[in-house]
Amino acid sequence: MHLQQRIDLLVELGNYMSSDSDSWKEAKEKASIMNGWFIPEFIEHAVKNIVDEFLQKEKLEKWTSQYKISDENISPKNIGLIMAGNIPLVGFHDFLCIFISGNKQTIKPSSKDDVLIKHLVQQLFSLNPEAKDFISFAEMLKGCDAYIATGSNNSARYFEYYFNKYPYIIRSNRTSVAILDGTETKEELEHLADDVYLYFGLGCRNVTKIYVPENYDFVPLIETFKKYSYLGDHHKYKNNYDYQLAILIINKKYYMTDGAVIITENEAVFSAISVLNLEYYKNIKTVIESLTANNDIQCVVSKEQTPFGQAQQPCLTEYADGIDTMKFLCSL
Repeated sequence: MHLQQRIDLLVELGNYMSSDSDSWKEAKEKASIMNGWFIPEFIEHAVKNIVDEFLQKEKLEKWTSQYKISDENISPKNIGLIMAGNIPLVGFHDFLCIFISGNKQTIKPSSKDDVLIKHLVQQLFSLNPEAKDFISFAEMLKGCDAYIATGSNNSARYFEYYFNKYPYIIRSNRTSVAILDGTETKEELEHLADDVYLYFGLGCRNVTKIYVPENYDFVPLIETFKKYSYLGDHHKYKNNYDYQLAILIINKKYYMTDGAVIITENEAVFSAISVLNLEYYKNIKTVIESLTANNDIQCVVSKEQTPFGQAQQPCLTEYADGIDTMKFLCSL
């Protein structure tokens, strides 16, 4: 399969993902039933971003032109791909990179998110049976030429141990933060709410901590966050909210809440589900410098860096952990 054929096939897949196909509707419904965190709204958001940012012909051609990708890979490697399952189709970008590079892949999907990726791969097979030579699934990955694995900090240590004899990309826990200066518009704050609330805050690109100047006025922020107050009715999320709120009350910690998210002062960049950590600053440059050196940060949302509302809308060149996956694959 030539590079242009692979691109065209992915564009066709994108058209299918944008369609009202009954089989696609059933797959998304099944995924939502299998994983209580995958509510329909968030599945649709993930799908739309993949279609709009990853599966447009012009964007794919411009992206691939930046690499030395063989038109036809005559000696493809088999890449073992371990996917995460924190948000819908979170491993799609890795899948896309491997397929575009002309390499083969053996996928171990997360049990939390195996419905959607398996359905889409079957659709690829239907569109072009040649794709069957490039993609397979397995419960255990053995005998691969290289590995790409995403998991927790704990599982990452095991991955590095098991795969250390092979070329690999190992990803562990990451999160995102936002820097506010107090001059944000209502629209920017509403976009920040998307960065915080989408996928219940479970993604590595979700904002889990905000930095604000001293004497910051929180009223506009909390008012705009109410657009997601309905998440407080979600049983899994509500259980986390009630638990975290109880801990703060018992420990007599100061907090603010709109009924769906708890804002509390905490130096950690990672926060629990339903909690948004807060830190005050005197010098914004000092904050930026500290975050630049922090390997736990995926992206920084601010007026100067990732725009508000864009954290969960990555493009093809925004690689997880800042590691160029396509460059890695082309170097094998």
